[in-house]
Amino acid sequence: MLPSPFRLRRSDDIARVRHKGRRWQHPLIVLFVNVQPQESSSVSRFAFVAGRHIGRATVRNRAKRRVREIVRHHLDTLKPGHDCLWVVRPPIVVAEYAELERAVLELLTRAGLRHDDDHGRSPRE
Repeated sequence: MLPSPFRLRRSDDIARVRHKGRRWQHPLIVLFVNVQPQESSSVSRFAFVAGRHIGRATVRNRAKRRVREIVRHHLDTLKPGHDCLWVVRPPIVVAEYAELERAVLELLTRAGLRHDDDHGRSPRE
């Protein structure tokens, strides 16, 4: 489970990130990041969303859980002070875990949220 300080919980914070944040897309997932990083925050915060078009509740929850776990494993490689919203897409249901992990890391790199020395690091090192 993602530790409490890393969770983006308030719906108005999530709406702000979705409407005013910058977006990076991948066929499996979309990442929204706030435009202005918060200087006072020592951590980045994350929210995970899966619409009903993904499937039933168990399918949506599993998709969000998989992405949340990948982000949790890579928290130490992320820059602090950003609010991030992950929106899953339907192909995530049939995607392998390794493929999903590559997608998440690619989006984090494209968004500039990973530390420079971690860009060459392969998943699971």
